[in-house]
Parts: sequence; structure tokens; C-alpha cells
Amino acid sequence: MSALRSNDLFPIAVIGIITLIACIVLWQIVDMVLLGGSLAIVLMPLHHRLSARVRPFFSAAIITGGVFLVFAGAAYITLMILTANATTLTSMFASIGTWLNDPKTNPLSYGVPFSKTTLSAVLTEGTDIFVDYEKTLIANLSLILFKMFVFFFSLSALLYHGDLLKKRFMSHMPPVICEWVTRLSAVTADTLYAIYVVQIAIAVLTFFISLPVFWLLGYGNVLFYSFLAAFCELIPVLGSSATFILIGAYAQALGDTRGVFILFIFGYLIVSCVPEIWIRPVLVGRRVKINAVIMFIGIIGGILTMGLAGFVLGPVMIVLLITSFRIYSSERKERKVAADASCVRV
Repeated sequence: MSALRSNDLFPIAVIGIITLIACIVLWQIVDMVLLGGSLAIVLMPLHHRLSARVRPFFSAAIITGGVFLVFAGAAYITLMILTANATTLTSMFASIGTWLNDPKTNPLSYGVPFSKTTLSAVLTEGTDIFVDYEKTLIANLSLILFKMFVFFFSLSALLYHGDLLKKRFMSHMPPVICEWVTRLSAVTADTLYAIYVVQIAIAVLTFFISLPVFWLLGYGNVLFYSFLAAFCELIPVLGSSATFILIGAYAQALGDTRGVFILFIFGYLIVSCVPEIWIRPVLVGRRVKINAVIMFIGIIGGILTMGLAGFVLGPVMIVLLITSFRIYSSERKERKVAADASCVRV
């Protein structure tokens, strides 16, 4: 590799600083840009194959339209299922609310380290999402529409202009940077592909392994509760644990100790925690050849610190860091071998 000159480093540093400032200023929509861009990277091979048959503009439009239809269909089905089970949800949240407001059964009386205000806020937020979702959507409609626009614009723009932007970027970079970017781009694409595929696979798995848990619980609505667990699992900042905690609180409000035990042992620990702690890190880590424990730290740490954006950034940054170290170590080893060989010839 050719050495990186100091005058090459300055514009790179300036671009990095400007990018960082832009991310800070536009943090409220950065998650949508990241999700749109990451999905574009995953779908880029499909765009290349489709571009061989039609113009790239139409290829990007077709793929973006297909993603929109999938999202719209999933949202419509979810709203229909929530509407059909509105009575069940309303009764559940009402029972939990009564339980929280009763001084005899309030969790504070059992030494649970949460204030009543915190628990009530969690209940209110859950009610807004699962029961009063129509009011919540209307109240936040402008923000939701704007974020959807940013997401689909990022997806379509990066599909259409992604290759051109990469070529222009690489043409202005010194060879040492180009070689690193090329190698890191490949592992980034693999990581993002694994993240999305594993996310969908675990959501489907959650639905099926939740069925026996809710059947054993005996409250009925087995399909709905399993769907709710899978739906929450599909949303990184929620996870299926939100469903088991919610229904567990409902079981506690009913005084069903057996139900609480079933939901905690078989629901929370097995159905929710095992995929998050073991299956997801193993599958994603195996794709990019990184230890599952390190990948687990990247996934959970990213979500905890950056929310939805961290779902993508956390594991990607871990992969880039470790891959960069591997490349650096490999290059040092190659240079050492070459130097030793030169000494031997001399």
C-alpha cells in the first residue's frame, strides 16, 4: 500500500467533522437516514440485477415502491389485528391500571424499586401505542409522515446514486484509503444483510415458540398474543420482552401467580431472552466471523445508547473496528515477512 500523506488527511478530517456536526444537528431524523441507507445497501444486489433489464431510475423506483407496499401491508394488517382485539387490550390495560392504583396491590408495597409515577407513565405509553393507537397516529401524523419521507427518500436516492457516489468518493481518495474502504464495504454489507435477515427470522421464530407459552397460560387469544410478541420483536427498541412484561403485569393484576411464573420462565427468559442473548449474536457474528459475545455487546449497546439508529450502528461499528484491526495486523505481518525475506537475501 502507498503511504497516506498529511495533505490527504486534512480534507478527510474536514469531511468527517462536517458529517459529525450534521448528525448532531439532524439527530431526530438520523435513524431514518441510517435505516434507509442500510436497507439500500442490502438491496443493492437486487438493484444491480434489475438494472440490467430496465433503467436504473426505474429499478430504484420499483424496489422503493415494493418496500413501501410491504410496509403499508404490514401496517394495515397490524392495525386490523389490533382493532379486532381492542376489547382484549382495553380490558388488559384497565386491569393493570386498577392494580397500580390500589394501595394494597401497588408494586411499591412489595418493595419494587419504581415510583408510581414511572409505572403509570409506562402504562400510559403502552395504552397510547396498543389501545389508543389511532389518536397517537393522528397526534404525531406530521412527524410520522416526515420520517417516512426521509426513510423512503434515503432508500431510493442511495439505490439510484449509490454506485456513482461511491465512485466519486473513491476517485478523490488516496489508494491506501480506497483499499481500506473496499474491504470494509464488503464486511459492512454482510453485516447489514445479516442484521435484517436475522431480525425477520427471529420475529417469525418468536411467533411460533410463543404459541405453546400462551396456550399453557390459558387466557385464550393465543394467536393474538403470539402475534403481539412477534410484532414487538420486530421493533428493536421494544423486543418481545415488552409483550411478556405487559401480559405478566396483567396476570399479576388478576392475582394469577401461576401465570406470572409461566410468563417469566417460559416467556421472558426462554422466548425473549434466548434469541436476544444467544441466537441473534451467534447468527450475525457467524456471518462476519466475530465472536457472539462481542456481537451481543454491539447489538444491545447500540440499542441502549442510540435507540433505533443503534440497532444498525452498534453491530456495524463493532464489525468495522474489529475488521480494521484485522486488516492492520495482516498488513503488519506481511510487511514483517517481506522485511525478513529481504534481510535473508542480503
